[in-house]
Amino acid sequence: MISRQNISIYASRLVVSLMLTISWQGLQAQEKVVVLEQDTIPLLRGFQVSFDIFGAAQKALSSYGQYEGALRVNLRDKWFPIVEIGYGIADTHDEVTEISYKTQAPYFRAGIDFNVLKNKHAANRVFVGARYAFTSYKIDVERRDLPDPIWKWDSGFSVTGAACNYHWMELVFGIDAKVFGPLHLGWSVRYKRRLFHNEDEIGRSWYVPGFGIYNDSRLGGTFNVIIDI
Repeated sequence: MISRQNISIYASRLVVSLMLTISWQGLQAQEKVVVLEQDTIPLLRGFQVSFDIFGAAQKALSSYGQYEGALRVNLRDKWFPIVEIGYGIADTHDEVTEISYKTQAPYFRAGIDFNVLKNKHAANRVFVGARYAFTSYKIDVERRDLPDPIWKWDSGFSVTGAACNYHWMELVFGIDAKVFGPLHLGWSVRYKRRLFHNEDEIGRSWYVPGFGIYNDSRLGGTFNVIIDI
């Protein structure tokens, strides 16, 4: 004959078993919902167009700079293929060496950014990425005739329309912050590395459209106004 105590123990075990079974089924259902939600996120989440303020300000305040825009594709708020197109300009004269340097040409970059935030669907994003860049440009370099201080002959020279091209890569870290509605502001820091080049008879370009001043730091940056589409 089963005692009341044993019946109570059996009943308690049965309740615990039922609760564990229900809880496990509930967790499995939640996992299925999460997986379902992830699977239903469309591949194409939209586009972003942007304009770099830093390059335009640099051109306005100095003898060189660039105007640059970009189109970035949003794939599941995670991967962002991007194309950047710009126009670099330099027109400078060194009063010490008396050398004048002019160039202007378009440049192109293509690459991809990856959103490293844990919550990929947040309004703000943090990116790491890479770019391959290319430009084909012509250079005018001139130095007016000045007598050499030792040999007394004129040391002037002039090169017009020297054809050059430049290929380089960039590693990118950037932040994209939502302001309101579709408007975002963002900035990026870039490490630039020349891959290969052809600089004709001039030897070395002082300024390369899109890359910047050759002897300057390999670090660069942008400050972007961004619109979500």
